[in-house]
Amino acid sequence: MKIMNKNLLELCLSPDLGGLELYMVRSAKALHDSMNVISVIGVTTKLEQYYENTQFKYEKIQRKRSFSFSAARKLSKIIDENDIDIIHMHWTKDLPIAVMAKVLSKKKPKLAQTRNMTMTRFKDDFYHRFLYKHMDIILAVTQQVSEQVKKFIPEDIRPQVEVLYMGSDKPIILNEEEIQAYRKEIGVKENEFLIGMVGRIEKGKGQYLLLEAIEKLKSKTISIKVCFVGHAMEESYQNELDLLLKKKKLEDKVSFLGFTKNPHRFMQACDVLVLATPCETFGLVVIEAMQVGTAVIATKACGPLEIIEDEKTGLLFEVANSKDLAEKIYSLVANKDLCLAISQDGQKVAIKKFSNHEQFKRLKQILKSLG
Repeated sequence: MKIMNKNLLELCLSPDLGGLELYMVRSAKALHDSMNVISVIGVTTKLEQYYENTQFKYEKIQRKRSFSFSAARKLSKIIDENDIDIIHMHWTKDLPIAVMAKVLSKKKPKLAQTRNMTMTRFKDDFYHRFLYKHMDIILAVTQQVSEQVKKFIPEDIRPQVEVLYMGSDKPIILNEEEIQAYRKEIGVKENEFLIGMVGRIEKGKGQYLLLEAIEKLKSKTISIKVCFVGHAMEESYQNELDLLLKKKKLEDKVSFLGFTKNPHRFMQACDVLVLATPCETFGLVVIEAMQVGTAVIATKACGPLEIIEDEKTGLLFEVANSKDLAEKIYSLVANKDLCLAISQDGQKVAIKKFSNHEQFKRLKQILKSLG
């Protein structure tokens, strides 16, 4: 007797383009061989470029507010037309639309959420009780998020909760000649120590903290270069950073490279990658950098605490403390052996514990076990 594949709908209507959104794309593609997958994305999203001219099915929905009845109706129609068994959603703001679509649909699919964001308040009001009683499972990206979900969602409406770390794609490893050619392409001089940051250019990501740290290193006799990779979410914040560069006379040490579809190439060119978000729920870029053998420095809070063993597989610095960040950077610039040891140990852990293959294998098992 032939066992039919389950029909899966991957949902993310976020207009942004970061780790959360790209994880949805990666989930859809990773599960494609074992499930019938269709992705539903927003009309104004930047995600469409990852689906156009590919074999992967997708549809678009207009989302104008946190809850849109018309969007829920359209989603319910997609559910029924594609005989969807499971909705796997990623953006918390899509929860009301997903739940209402489930209620409106004839199929009544199971609803799973990969929870990328922290939870900080009780969900015991009528509105949240309605939402969570229609969910089937929450996949928390860290143990900390799992504990928060169990604390703030009442037990009588709480869906099943599992911890599922995000994995990293297996990168194409560049040889030394390719790395040096790329470094030259992005304006890095021969012996400069390259410090990278990957992520949306927005205040919450802490780009300004890295600039402040670099200013504190100006008195040191070291040759360093900072490159930011990512899309500027607000022109006003980008303007603030440009003014900060001029004020601190750092123009020759800093470059903004914009968004890239292939951050792994950039990460391999870096000597160290910095994550400066005050509380990054997980920190996928940390995993990605570790996997290609680049040393990492991250905030001593939230997700990075579950990824990095301080001074062994990476360095942790105090939240919002540019002085501490500067000291951590200098310790790696001044001690190449330490930098190499951290990068090598970090790479081993990333490959063993945060393999994309293993994490998606478990995701597939969890989703197929639903109902």
